[in-house]
Amino acid sequence: MHFLPEAIDDYTVSHTQAEPDILAQLTRETYQKILQPRMLSGHYQGRLLSILSKIINPSTILELGTYTGYSAICLAEGLKENGEIHTLDVNEELQSIQNKYFELSGYRDKIHQHLGEALEILPNLDMKFDLVFMDADKPNYPAYFDLIIDKLNPGGILLTDNVLWSGKVVETLKKDDVSTKALLEYNKMVATDARLETVLLPIRDGLSLSRKKA
Repeated sequence: MHFLPEAIDDYTVSHTQAEPDILAQLTRETYQKILQPRMLSGHYQGRLLSILSKIINPSTILELGTYTGYSAICLAEGLKENGEIHTLDVNEELQSIQNKYFELSGYRDKIHQHLGEALEILPNLDMKFDLVFMDADKPNYPAYFDLIIDKLNPGGILLTDNVLWSGKVVETLKKDDVSTKALLEYNKMVATDARLETVLLPIRDGLSLSRKKA
């Protein structure tokens, strides 16, 4: 989803650092072989995730929603030398392409995959995180937040994708639209939670950035 005029959007992308060749290759293979390739973070957002991770320089990252592994690789670029990223996904069929590109990226030993429902995995993930990236099923965003907030270190950053949901968050809510309803609830949660400082960025389909207060 693009909220800017196409010419402006094209200009911003053309004046953003090029994606690494390995990620361009992953993008091509995702579009050739995988259903719903638009779920990929892609060049522009991927470079944003990379530079934010490099600024934060986290020891531990949590990602909800691995898909084909593009965003995990971008986030891994900013890890400390002995850092690690834990990424969760329910789709076992995607693991072969994930593993292929995790190996090619050079971050294989830093990336730990968890297969299954995040609501079941998160309570048993006994560790704290400096950076969390949420890009999973939208109806569960509020529930994920409740499970994540105590696992986020003071000063840690929570990034959340698709928070504008193709502009549906400012349209009349349809009775059966559970995803938009959940996003409206989630956006209010992170904007008003006293433990957080939050800014919602109108980048692509909306990306919110929340910092947990020390």
